[in-house]
Amino acid sequence: MQFSFRPGAARHLALAAGVLSVASFLSSCNKGGGDYAKTKSGIEYKIFTKDGARRDVAGGEDATYKDRVGKVMSAHIEYRTAGDSVMMKSRERQFGVPVRIPLEALTAKQLGAEPEAFALLQPGDSGVFRFNADTLYKRNAHMLAPANLKKKGNYIILTVKAVNLQTRDAAMADAMADQQKMMAEQQRQMRAYAATQDKVDDAALQDYMKKNNLANAKKDPSGVYIITTQPGTGSNAKAGQTVTVQYRGALLDGKEFDSSAKHGGQPFSFPVGRGQVIPGWDAALQQLNKGSKATILIPSSLAYGKQGSPPAIPANSPLRFDIEVTDIANAPAAAAPSMAPPAGR
Repeated sequence: MQFSFRPGAARHLALAAGVLSVASFLSSCNKGGGDYAKTKSGIEYKIFTKDGARRDVAGGEDATYKDRVGKVMSAHIEYRTAGDSVMMKSRERQFGVPVRIPLEALTAKQLGAEPEAFALLQPGDSGVFRFNADTLYKRNAHMLAPANLKKKGNYIILTVKAVNLQTRDAAMADAMADQQKMMAEQQRQMRAYAATQDKVDDAALQDYMKKNNLANAKKDPSGVYIITTQPGTGSNAKAGQTVTVQYRGALLDGKEFDSSAKHGGQPFSFPVGRGQVIPGWDAALQQLNKGSKATILIPSSLAYGKQGSPPAIPANSPLRFDIEVTDIANAPAAAAPSMAPPAGR
């Protein structure tokens, strides 16, 4: 359930589907199905104008849609189960920024799915659409809907608040500006989260070290604790170098969630300081050298944060890693550009 905007072959804007979070609208529209209108393809729908008046579409086909083809609709959208459980929310996922949906001429394959629903909406409209869950999943994921999703009914509710209608060029310009806003808001929320959660995690980590007699801990400026249990030799790993490690990762309650042993004992290699592992690893490994062994305690903000990594790692989980650095190597040199003339010259 994802939309892409392609104004040209070189550009691609992925748009994540989500959920309109207007409680009064949902409570009035999502309950009960007796007053839904229906398209020829079987989509059940209710559409309300910006003034709150009910608007039905004659025959389930909007004759004015042809005037919107080729343009881009911005909207806040949501998916819910029959039991009213939220599946996706665009306002949350996009930090309040609307998704942008390219409007195209409908094909036969799109009838009965989201593109037909969007075609019924005009700027300012609010709509609620009810789809057969299995049908929607087959169209989007080529599979039947999961059984637990259908416990209270085999349908999915999509609600949409159509905000604006733009040309492709205007939509692309606004989308680029909105991307900056989203990144700034994401960083703000991450900083706010870390400021609060880091205090909680640090207290938990200090208590853990005390209870487990982990002495001589060194706290990195990032907030990671490093307890070296066997010193190595040589210089510490530097950003860009390839580090190879054997490791075991566990929650503070001792439950192991990953280890190199689980991968056949094969060590794990990665370029340190390049964002290819969790931030806590990037920080800690630059404090260790070849042959060293250490216990690393990482606050959740430098691990998997408030999302966690379900099902093994719950949200807001500080982590323990026992690591052995088996090798540190310089990154391979980039190949020099060839000075030979192109073939045939």
